[in-house]
Amino acid sequence: MTLTPVETLAIILALAAGTQLTRWLPFWVFPEHKEPSPVVTYLGKVLPPAMMGLLVVYCLKGVVWTAAPYGAPEILAVAVVALLHLWKGNVLLSIAGGTALYMLLVQTVFA
Repeated sequence: MTLTPVETLAIILALAAGTQLTRWLPFWVFPEHKEPSPVVTYLGKVLPPAMMGLLVVYCLKGVVWTAAPYGAPEILAVAVVALLHLWKGNVLLSIAGGTALYMLLVQTVFA
């Protein structure tokens, strides 16, 4: 199926409008001079750790704990992420370090 130039332009404009809306909406809904509601403040405190917990569970859900390598690459990578984060407090460094170690382990040591 081939799109006409008008259809292509309409798609581009719709995507641009949707992108801009997602960028501006938080500033419209929560202006600087207005205090956010207690619910929003609460969610801002509890959702980041909850999402990290969900990501850990999702990453470990497919690990076979009863067969070699018994989840060793995953456990080592999670430990490195935790240690790097406790040491440096940098999320990007922690995730990158754990990912790099995991990829190294599964492609060389446990291949």
